Amino acid sequence: MIDRTGLAQFLRHRRESLQPEDVGLPRGPRRRTNGLRREEVAVLCHMSTDYYARLEQERGPQPSEQMTASIAQGLHLSLDERDHLFRLAGHHPPARGETSEHISPGLQRILDRLGDTPAEIVTEVGETLRQTPLGVALTGDTTRYTGAARCLAYRWFTMPATRQLYAPEDHAFLARMFVSGAREVVTRRGPGSRAAQLAERLLAESEEFRTLWDDHEVGVRPHEVKHFVHPEVGALELTCQTLIDPDQSHYLLVYTAIPGSESHDKLRLLSVIGSQAV
Repeated sequence: MIDRTGLAQFLRHRRESLQPEDVGLPRGPRRRTNGLRREEVAVLCHMSTDYYARLEQERGPQPSEQMTASIAQGLHLSLDERDHLFRLAGHHPPARGETSEHISPGLQRILDRLGDTPAEIVTEVGETLRQTPLGVALTGDTTRYTGAARCLAYRWFTMPATRQLYAPEDHAFLARMFVSGAREVVTRRGPGSRAAQLAERLLAESEEFRTLWDDHEVGVRPHEVKHFVHPEVGALELTCQTLIDPDQSHYLLVYTAIPGSESHDKLRLLSVIGSQAV
């Protein structure tokens, strides 16, 4: 059963304890509100202001599990706080670990501060959970996919257009890297895991994947320098740095260019193109 009073009190307390800079929002010179405004939280949680307000006022319908997860992410809750929120909303908390898609507050705060940099948070099987605006401008909105297509490796072997974003001379290496990574995650997580299910689908759908899988190659690590071919700005040479959240098996990927390089200038142009497209 939903605990409407407890839920309302918890939401108000969390909203009032957050500051705009905690969630990547500008404070503004005339701000008088303690913490965040309801409309700001609603945007962060991808819901209407009226819906969120009714939750704080102990009114409205019971939020679904998906909506509860969105609120937990929008309010930058820790895993313990997320689980508490789910119980208040009348749901069992989601699993933790490799199947969890809840981004830790620390990793989310770092991403929020990378507004002028291409960056994304991905799961261990290559599902994009969050992107910065410049990340979307670089690779497209990769959070829009559903099902197996959420996984980059799955798209690589089943959706040919995926490869157009990467330099042709890197294609063979990237295919080996995706298969090597998939084998390592399947071995680590075991039969029945999300990684194993994705591998089984690829074995059934892609001859190229089957051939590489039969090589039993492991340890093929990503190159630090990535070569992209963007449809609007052309070739980009970007360095990729990775920050790992071991508790959630999430990876923050940050792409940068050497200052003064042609790729650096193209990233600046891409930031303008991206902002105009919004």
